Amino acid sequence: MTEREIVIRLRGIRNQFGTQVVHEDLDLDVHRGEILGVVGGSGTGKSVLLRTITGLQRPTAGSVEVLGTDVLNADDDTRQALETRWGVMFQDGALFSSLTVRENVETPMRAIDGLDPAIRNALADLKISMVGLQYSAGDKYPSELSGGMRKRAGLARALALDPDIVFLDEPTAGLDPIGASAFDQLIRGLSHSLGLTVFLVTHDLDTLHATCDRIAVLAERKVLVTGTMTDMLDVDHPWVHEYFHGPRARAAASEGPARSGQKGD
Repeated sequence: MTEREIVIRLRGIRNQFGTQVVHEDLDLDVHRGEILGVVGGSGTGKSVLLRTITGLQRPTAGSVEVLGTDVLNADDDTRQALETRWGVMFQDGALFSSLTVRENVETPMRAIDGLDPAIRNALADLKISMVGLQYSAGDKYPSELSGGMRKRAGLARALALDPDIVFLDEPTAGLDPIGASAFDQLIRGLSHSLGLTVFLVTHDLDTLHATCDRIAVLAERKVLVTGTMTDMLDVDHPWVHEYFHGPRARAAASEGPARSGQKGD
């Protein structure tokens, strides 16, 4: 069996804020083309870990390698080139309120020297269409969109530069069950069609069942365990057991066959 390429490699990560140590000696590998769901209790630093990988949070110890580049020690040019190969969607889309959806999606493209504005505009419309928004959404401002539409617009912006990796921070938070299920299908479909690697921070058990290939559990200041949903059911740890065996987990699992059938859509 061919060993899968590792596109994100974390070793010995320590994140500390004052006297509070959030991560200690944390290791994690993410493989090309997979959707990895990152879960953990409150205060385990799920979003901190995402920011650490993308360079928004510098750890006090450890190494971060993304697509073969040492993120923490890369020079400015190397770092800027690397940042064009990933996209980030923060909670609620984190769109610029003074820009239209189209202008928001165009924002990362403005860093490309010599890109004709008409081509930039057309590419933005393509990304907007890819995430399931109507053409007319491009002319709207974030305040004119529903929560689900803002998230899709945020995803379109994350896809603006055709990245290898997409980071999603609680993508279904605040959505109703129908909207969340539709977003799960969108993520899974785009991952398959575009060959994306997806690093997905979530607390949504339905999303884990419907979307993720593997799960990484943050506990005790580190990645306690990684594996499939089935693997999680056999982990002998109080939080992991409660999370994956509780009433909400059973409800999510009961929908598993139907939602699993949607994975390739």
